[in-house]
Amino acid sequence: MSILSNFQVIADNFTYFMIGRWPAGPLGGVGLTLYLAVVSCILSFFGGLILGLLSVSRHRWISWPSMLFINTVRGVPLLMVIFWMYFLLPALFGKVPESQTVIMALTLFTSAYMSQIVRAGIEGIGTGQMEAAVSTGLKHWQAMYYIILPQGLRNMIPSFVNQFVSLIKDTSLAFIVGVSELTHVGTQINNRTMAFPTEIFFFIAVVYFILCFAFTSLSRWLEQRLAWRKAI
Repeated sequence: MSILSNFQVIADNFTYFMIGRWPAGPLGGVGLTLYLAVVSCILSFFGGLILGLLSVSRHRWISWPSMLFINTVRGVPLLMVIFWMYFLLPALFGKVPESQTVIMALTLFTSAYMSQIVRAGIEGIGTGQMEAAVSTGLKHWQAMYYIILPQGLRNMIPSFVNQFVSLIKDTSLAFIVGVSELTHVGTQINNRTMAFPTEIFFFIAVVYFILCFAFTSLSRWLEQRLAWRKAI
């Protein structure tokens, strides 16, 4: 009974864990974690798509700077990128909400990784298809848009979902700049109670596991679905 009573702190603060002070105050907890992850993932999809296309350009003056940017971002820790955005964006644009700086940092960082998924997906399509498309009179960009990219994107979907799973875990670093996502909320509750750190952070770990397991299962289902369609 004593163990169960220790977990009463979770029940007492369950709503705060889930949505923070919303709707009376700002969104927090799991709700903010998912918001940061979803918005960053959508933006990163387009950012990664653009960077990926630029990196496979036939023109070196386009592909080389793109690869330099991608490798630079991938070569630094995400925490450093978050600090860059946290201090740089307000200096350039004035007051910027902390959550928006984190979204920009996650978008920048994840776009660099997604660009390599796009690059691999495009390069995985046989060069003969590009040559055949160009021989019919299509321009290179038309062949890429109408022939190569649609096939590559289908192969990229499972990898995109896996990257989204990583993005959910990466949102935990937002606590370092005071964004009230799940980890920050747990830390606040722990600092307030000063008695149940094991129970609080065990619950946080379980929530992250549930979220990541759900999307990992979705990725596996998509892989099987796409493999089944290819076999038909």
